[in-house]
Amino acid sequence: MEHHFNEQDTSSYPKHECGVCGVFGHEDSAKLTYFGLYALQHRGQESAGIVTSNGHKVNSYKNMGLVPEVFSEQILSQLVGNISIGHVRYSTTGASNIINTQPLMVNHKGTTLAVAHNGNLVNSIELRSELEENGSIFQTTMDSEIVLHLMARTAHLGLEKALMKSFSSLQGAYSLLLMSENTMVAVRDPNGFRPLCLGKLNNSGWVVASETCALDLIEADYVREIEPGEVLIITREGMRSIYPWPKRDTSFCIFEHVYFARPDSEIFGTNVYEARKQMGRILAREYRIDADFVMPFPDSGNYAALGYSQESGIPLEFGVIRNHYVGRTFIQPTQSMRDFNVRVKLNPVRSFLKGKRVIIVEDSVIRGTTGKSRVRSLRDAGAKEIHMVVSCPPTRHACYYGIDFPSTDQLIASNNNRKQIAEALGLDSIYYLSKEGMVEAAGLASKDFCLACFDGNYPIPPNPNFRKNVLDR
Repeated sequence: MEHHFNEQDTSSYPKHECGVCGVFGHEDSAKLTYFGLYALQHRGQESAGIVTSNGHKVNSYKNMGLVPEVFSEQILSQLVGNISIGHVRYSTTGASNIINTQPLMVNHKGTTLAVAHNGNLVNSIELRSELEENGSIFQTTMDSEIVLHLMARTAHLGLEKALMKSFSSLQGAYSLLLMSENTMVAVRDPNGFRPLCLGKLNNSGWVVASETCALDLIEADYVREIEPGEVLIITREGMRSIYPWPKRDTSFCIFEHVYFARPDSEIFGTNVYEARKQMGRILAREYRIDADFVMPFPDSGNYAALGYSQESGIPLEFGVIRNHYVGRTFIQPTQSMRDFNVRVKLNPVRSFLKGKRVIIVEDSVIRGTTGKSRVRSLRDAGAKEIHMVVSCPPTRHACYYGIDFPSTDQLIASNNNRKQIAEALGLDSIYYLSKEGMVEAAGLASKDFCLACFDGNYPIPPNPNFRKNVLDR
């Protein structure tokens, strides 16, 4: 979606940077986009927005909050038109500004252009500086706005040439939607880092969304993925595709399978639920641990835990119970309420855990602070032994392509071996899925994926200024 030049995230779990959904050619486009965003809520919980067009007038509404908090029936009824694009933005503990919410919209020479963006541009600092030197005035701190300025600068060339010239300037990860009064455009970077798919509505219209779960909710038939390097233009006359870039090897983000995508989605040609179960199965083959039962911390490790249990024959149990009614609270717990943020979401079943040897299945360990508190809660409940298996390799490197991984020195695995990590988390042992096992479970070849957060081999190296100013903040 964007990077923010002045924000700091201190949470323990990685955050995805956004989800997009757009509808073309349906009279209830805003409502369908709303439900598409509702299905994509896991990709961003800070803000939501929708832009619509009836062919003449463009309407927009966006605000801070979850999708059902931002939109009401009354608001949606005012977003008229048969074209719409929408966006959900990731959550951060840093400063938030409504001006940074998406879709972004500009008016240029009588034409309105809106953009909803998922990803990160690794050459954004150079592009922004160049545009500002030539008179562009930026309204936000987001790299997404660069797309609008580039399109405005090349609008005189006509739509196709403007798209080709603008997007050939970009480097990095982006799956995005552009919209004008009469046109919707879906763009996926030539590496294909982030997912983007096309669906067909029963009676009329098209849907483009970050994940297939959005298509399912609004009863659109899955057609295909937007191809890496494809610019798909949808107008009343039909659809056509252009390809501004020479074909290159793909760099699908494997963390979509590990953590981010919803388990009922198809990502990069593989069902996420099956991939996560297979990660658990392979983990059980790689590491045999003598224990009384296997358990996840709901919901992150559920499917890998199921696979681990099925392959190992060790029973699957739920040693902690998730509170499904946790909302946003501005009432702070008292100082004596230790680990409140952990316990308000997950509470151990004390009588069941007492004296047991437990295998926790986790999908990832990033900073380790959340894991440490959760393990301590199991110790306090009387667990005899606590082992952890993780359904991906150690995360040792920062991500520059749309996941809010902290800088490398904040990653617990960057400077610690397995024994040190186990000690830091209060575990008896910790084991990670091999890179080969993770790739096998995801259903493609190693060369098809971006594995940079695990091995440091970046498909598109960011320049030092990007690292310094944006990610190592």
